[in-house]
Amino acid sequence: MSDLQSKPVSASRVSLSQLMQPEHANLMGNVHGGYIMKLVDEVGALACMRHANQRVVTVAVDNLTFRQPIHIGHLVMFTAEVSYTGRTSMEAEVRVVAENPLTGERTFTNTAHLVYVALNEDGKPVPVPQIECENEQQERRKKQAEARQEYRLQQAREVEPSV
Repeated sequence: MSDLQSKPVSASRVSLSQLMQPEHANLMGNVHGGYIMKLVDEVGALACMRHANQRVVTVAVDNLTFRQPIHIGHLVMFTAEVSYTGRTSMEAEVRVVAENPLTGERTFTNTAHLVYVALNEDGKPVPVPQIECENEQQERRKKQAEARQEYRLQQAREVEPSV
């Protein structure tokens, strides 16, 4: 695929933690989903930038399902790493966990998969290093990511844009 040196999945891992404040609230008094989506996109992009050593742009967001509400005053922790690499594209898996800092209780809120393309300084797609899986879990996630990518490509072939 590429002449670039492959990199271990762990080299792309990025973590971000942020305390949810009142300005992050929605009309229900919980954290606004759009704010979480923004942070998911940022941490996913950082993992891909770290892997490719290039700028990236978001191409697709898959299955961002909120399983539990996130409350104001909770610490939200995002962990991302590259789960798939194509020629110029990468998929990042982002896990989101909320913690009540007073009790230490943690709640898994969602996992998201996002696709990014690496770009050079002229804004043109550039090849990315392949990933090296370091354990069975990463191998399994890579196979699942390959299936998602095949599905995305199939959907793209079937959709005829209307103008």
